[in-house]
Amino acid sequence: MTPPKTSGQRPLLSVLRGVTDPSRIQHKTKEADRGLRWTTRAASAAAVIACCGLFVAGCGSSGVSRDATLTAYVEAPLCAAAKQELAKHGGRAGDLRVQAICLPSPREAKKLSLATLGANARRATEDSTAVAYLEAPDPKASRFVHPILETAEVPWISASSGSAAMSRLLTLIPDASSGSLRESLREDLNET
Repeated sequence: MTPPKTSGQRPLLSVLRGVTDPSRIQHKTKEADRGLRWTTRAASAAAVIACCGLFVAGCGSSGVSRDATLTAYVEAPLCAAAKQELAKHGGRAGDLRVQAICLPSPREAKKLSLATLGANARRATEDSTAVAYLEAPDPKASRFVHPILETAEVPWISASSGSAAMSRLLTLIPDASSGSLRESLREDLNET
């Protein structure tokens, strides 16, 4: 059996029967071709408009909203004094509410627990409201914790006093530039 032919078209072969019936051959017309081009252009334009809409929505208000609650993660040795300092300021830094979350002590039987240090740092990095990690000065712990905090751009304040660390944070927050609060705090902490 020879494949059917229509005017100006090649015969279509079927996988199942070897030849396609003439009635099933798709005829391209100029109108259909124009409609296909218009549909493709319309779909492309719609995709561009949607992407622009997402871009504009993402560029909306920058910074932190006024009703937000920010979180400072505080290592165990500094926690009591940091919470007292926060209470003196009414739990606020300017217009923003701040909460302190006390972390478990990384010391077990006078040994430094890297697992606890890592868990504490990861807890801070996983919280989108985290603005700082307050730590007691310890070069061994810092070597392990700082790379984890850096991945999420969470700034840290090393101080021997929880009160001094919290006071410094509460002073920096209202003065932070618009945009990313974490980034602004990191820049301010690196300058001083």
